[in-house]
Amino acid sequence: MGMPTHLSAGEIEEFGREMDSIRNEVMDSRGAKDRAYILQVIKWQRWLALAGRGLIFFSFLFSSYIGLEFSSDPAFYTLLAMGVMSLGLAKIVENMEIGHNVMHAQWDWMRDPAVQSNTWEWDIVCPSDQWKHSHNVVHHTWTNVFGKDPDIGYGVIRISERQRWKPMSLFNPVIHVVLMLLFQWGVAVHDLHLGRLATGKKKWSEVKPLAVQMLMKSMRQLRKDYLLWPLLGSFLTIPVTLALGLDTLDVMGAAFVMVALANLVANGMRNVWTNVIIFCGHFPDGVSHFTKQEVEAETRAAWYVRQLLGSANIGGGKLFHILSGNLSHQIEHHLFPDLPSNRYPEIAPRVRAAAERYGLPYNTGSMTRQLGTTTLKIWRLSLP
Repeated sequence: MGMPTHLSAGEIEEFGREMDSIRNEVMDSRGAKDRAYILQVIKWQRWLALAGRGLIFFSFLFSSYIGLEFSSDPAFYTLLAMGVMSLGLAKIVENMEIGHNVMHAQWDWMRDPAVQSNTWEWDIVCPSDQWKHSHNVVHHTWTNVFGKDPDIGYGVIRISERQRWKPMSLFNPVIHVVLMLLFQWGVAVHDLHLGRLATGKKKWSEVKPLAVQMLMKSMRQLRKDYLLWPLLGSFLTIPVTLALGLDTLDVMGAAFVMVALANLVANGMRNVWTNVIIFCGHFPDGVSHFTKQEVEAETRAAWYVRQLLGSANIGGGKLFHILSGNLSHQIEHHLFPDLPSNRYPEIAPRVRAAAERYGLPYNTGSMTRQLGTTTLKIWRLSLP
């Protein structure tokens, strides 16, 4: 399904004026409440990260203190699991509700140097500058337009009947699982257009500066998560092991490995959650795709209509919306990507009411529905 045919050009323009009115109203009303919201989220995200790191480190100190083997200590695993969960949640919030939205310039109006879109660098291997280009500039401009939006199946998954089937499509389910587990790496190489490089449509000289930048960022992330944090965890065990006469090197080695594994699991939690939220907001049943011809000479009002048709919402409570970066309101986000994310729940009923008045679909459903139809579509479209 492409652009709607039941609306006249005048009706589309009127719909656009209503969307502009909503946007301008929120823009004009930004203030102390919004500022307090994002600063509070940042504070709690940092406390979650601190608690996670603290619990992970304390699990080794506690087990060493009572002289138990890590492999047979239930208290150790309980503390470690709590720490990993807290750290994973912190990474999710930093990635979704903070980093993603800060880099959409949603909070630039505060003039707070700590949350400016042009200086924010997030906690994943993809450089923020590259992501802002591939996501903010390309994806949000050309949402679901074939040949323009590389986010349609991320270039590796057949996600629409309007895409030509290829033998590689048979691996849709496998590719989806791999992309889910390694999602930050998929995001990191997205702007490199490796497919075009492989087919000769892009030259290495064009890709090299971006590849070097991505490599440098990924090396910093790998060093932080799998060298520096594990080293800190292992060194923290030294005083306890010396005081208790334990084998210091054995405990340090075990601590290093377990902290590295804890970081791996926390990163995996963020990868899987981010992938699920993004896929449920872009690929469930009822989401439309468009050809280049269908968006020729597109007006701003028609762009609004395309964003509405090309996105989907996910139902949930306040905590769920925060953990999703309010991308559970993917429709509102695509209509107004630079509005503060905490305002999406407020304007969603108005957007839905406008869509219904103009006979436009407003795709929303439970997490079960959106994830289920997305997964079934990925499996179904793996076949010719």
